[in-house]
Amino acid sequence: MKSQALLTVRKLEAWYGRSHILQGIDLEIHAGEIVCIIGRNGAGKTTTMRSIMGLMDKARGSVHFDGHSLLEMAPHRRYHLGLAYVFEERRIVPGLTVLENIRLGIIASRHRERERHIIDEIAETFPRLQERLSQMAATMSGGEQQMLAIARAMAADPKLIMLDEPSEGIMPVLVDEMFELFTKLKKAGKTLLLVEQNVELALSIADRAYIMDQGSMVHHAPAAELLKDQAIQERYCSV
Repeated sequence: MKSQALLTVRKLEAWYGRSHILQGIDLEIHAGEIVCIIGRNGAGKTTTMRSIMGLMDKARGSVHFDGHSLLEMAPHRRYHLGLAYVFEERRIVPGLTVLENIRLGIIASRHRERERHIIDEIAETFPRLQERLSQMAATMSGGEQQMLAIARAMAADPKLIMLDEPSEGIMPVLVDEMFELFTKLKKAGKTLLLVEQNVELALSIADRAYIMDQGSMVHHAPAAELLKDQAIQERYCSV
């Protein structure tokens, strides 16, 4: 029997001002999965993530996470339920050190009694950051800052991590390292929702994939199946 979904989205609509961006999105994610959303720029992928996190001014439909109805819930309450969002623009605090940025995630999640254990666990997961705990975040490369943003999200011990375009503007060698990390996180039992322009790479690590076009989910299939389907990739994902 199939387990209950960790996240269930039904008939989700969202607006920017008068612009009706999402046209009734259906989506579900089960614990321990990597699920990716792919599609062209402007398809509504980031808006979907922002709507799930409660960051849109106007949205309607239903969003259920770990047994809780989210749509009327403030973003910080969603965060405390175990929903973490890593923005495309990272939003680290450049004037703080790597360690201080990680501590922000711990403080915000109210896990301060476990701080030492969490920091040790993150340092083990992110060897590149372990070497730079005292370094100012502003002096790190784009890829290292992205890893720091992910580490800060993980400091809250979330049930679901949503990642918006994690490979954007990052050197290929660090992109490969980052996606190896996502696979490692899945093996450790973490659940990830990934929006990514690097379609091949996203499909190579995901369990399932949704394709978006013009504010709607137009296709859903096992990621391995979509990875082999060049025709549908060209139809919905090529620039």
